[in-house]
Amino acid sequence: MVTDREVRRLMELLGKGMSLVTAAAKADMDEKTARKYRSLGKLPHELRVDHFWRTREDPFDDFWAGVEENLGINPGLEAKTLFEDLQRRYPGRFGDGQLRTLQRRVKIWRALQGPPREVFFPQVHKPGELCESDFTSMNSLGVTIQRQPFEHLLYHFVLTYSNWETGTICFSESFESLSEGLQNALWELGGVPELHRTDQLSAAVQKPDHPEEFTQRYRALLDHYGLLGHKTQPESPNENGDVEQRHHRLKRALAQSLMLRGSGDFPGRQEYAVFLRKLFAQLNAGRADRFKEESRVLRRLPARRLDSCKRLRVRVGPSSTIRANHNVYSVDSRLIGEKIEVRLYAERLEVWYAQQCIETMPRLRGEGKHRIQYRHMIDWLVRKPGAFDNYRYREELFPTHRFRMAYDWLRGRHPSRAAKEYLEILHLAARENEAAVDDALRVLIDKELPIRIEAVERIVGSEGQIPSPAQIVIAEVDLAAYDALLSSKEVLPCYQAN
Repeated sequence: MVTDREVRRLMELLGKGMSLVTAAAKADMDEKTARKYRSLGKLPHELRVDHFWRTREDPFDDFWAGVEENLGINPGLEAKTLFEDLQRRYPGRFGDGQLRTLQRRVKIWRALQGPPREVFFPQVHKPGELCESDFTSMNSLGVTIQRQPFEHLLYHFVLTYSNWETGTICFSESFESLSEGLQNALWELGGVPELHRTDQLSAAVQKPDHPEEFTQRYRALLDHYGLLGHKTQPESPNENGDVEQRHHRLKRALAQSLMLRGSGDFPGRQEYAVFLRKLFAQLNAGRADRFKEESRVLRRLPARRLDSCKRLRVRVGPSSTIRANHNVYSVDSRLIGEKIEVRLYAERLEVWYAQQCIETMPRLRGEGKHRIQYRHMIDWLVRKPGAFDNYRYREELFPTHRFRMAYDWLRGRHPSRAAKEYLEILHLAARENEAAVDDALRVLIDKELPIRIEAVERIVGSEGQIPSPAQIVIAEVDLAAYDALLSSKEVLPCYQAN
C-alpha cells in the first residue's frame, strides 16, 4: 500500500525536474503507480471513501439489548467480559473472531451513551509559585550495589514552572524521609516557592475523619519554610501531574544512562548517588532559561534547616534493648532501667542521655526487626555463658563468618565449654580489635590449629609488636656521595643517538 509519505517524496522529486522512472524508484514505488498519483495530484488518504453501512450482518443484533442493559447498570464492564458471558450463555453461538465486532459496538455506545469521561484542564503555572513532590519506587531499574539488589525509593521534587527537578534516595515513605528530601531540595534550589503540593501521603496528611488537614510535624515543617501546603484529592494522581509525569521521564532517562554506562552495578551507594546527581544536572541543563526566571522570584531560605527526626522517650529494658517504631535495638548495658531519648532520622538512630548523644546506629527498615551489638552486653555474657546457646538474638553475636566457624569448631570438639571459650574470644574482640581477632581466627582455621583463647591472644599480641609506619625511621641520604660520583673520571659519558 502506497503511503502519503511516499507520494509526497515522489512529488518533491518530480518538482526538482527528475524523470518519472527515477523519481518512482527513489520513492519506492513502481512507474505505473507513480504515473497514477502524478495525474491525480492527490495523496492516498484523500482518495479513501469512508462508508457508514455494514457489509455483513451484525451477529449481536439479537443480543444487544441485554448487553446494553448490562452496560447501563455497570458502565465499567469491558467488552471482553461481556463477550465471554455471551459465549457461556449461548454455547457455540459466538466464535472468538467476533470479539472485535462487539468491542467496536461497545466503543460506539460509550462515546454516544456512556458516562462522561474525565476532562483534563491544562494549567498555567507562574514562576516560583508551585512545587510538587512524591515518592516513587526505583526497583524496576535493576540497580545493584556490589552485585546485590538495591531496593529503594526516590523522593522526587519538581518545580512546575521550569520543570527543575531533584531527588533523594530513601527507603520508606516516612515523615523523616519526606522532611529530609524536601529540605534537601529546597537548599539545593537555594530558595522557597509559595506552595508545596503532595498527594495523600500518610506522613503529611491526616486521616479523613481528623479535623486538621495536615499532621502536626508536617505543618511545623511547612511553617519553618513559610510554605503553603496543598494536598490532592483522593485517587486523583493527575492533580499532582507534573511530578507524576517526571517520574516516568526520569526513569526512562536513568534507564538509558545505565545502558550507556554499560552496567547498573555500583561499588557503593555513594557512587550511585553521584550518578543520580549528574543525571539531574543534565536534565536541568535544558531548563536553564526558565529556571533563571523562576529562581529570581523564590523567597529566601530560613537561617537553618529543621531537624528531621522523630523523638521518642523510652526506658531501657533488662535485656539491654529498646523498642523504637516496632523494631528492637541494643544499647549499652549501663543504661538498663534508665529513660533515654531516641531520635529517629530517615536512615539513622541516635541515643541521647543527659543531653548527650552517646551512640549513633543505622536505622532498621520495616518492622519486627532487630539490631544487636555484642559490645553492649559482652561483659555480662562472659559472666553468664549458659545464657548464650538459647539467647533469642544469638545469631547477632557472630560479627563475621570466622567467628561463627570458630564457635562451630568449639561446639564440635568441646561442647561443654564451647560457649564460655567463644565468649572469651568475643570479649577480646570488644576490648582489643575485632579485625585483629578475626585475622587471628583466620590463621588458626587455615592452619587447622586448635582454636583457644590463649592462641588467639598470642597471635593478636604478636601482631601488636609490629611497628607502625609512624615508628619506622628512615636514615637521611647523604647527597654529597652522588656529587662525588658525578665528578669521578670513571663515569662513562652519555651518547646522544643520531
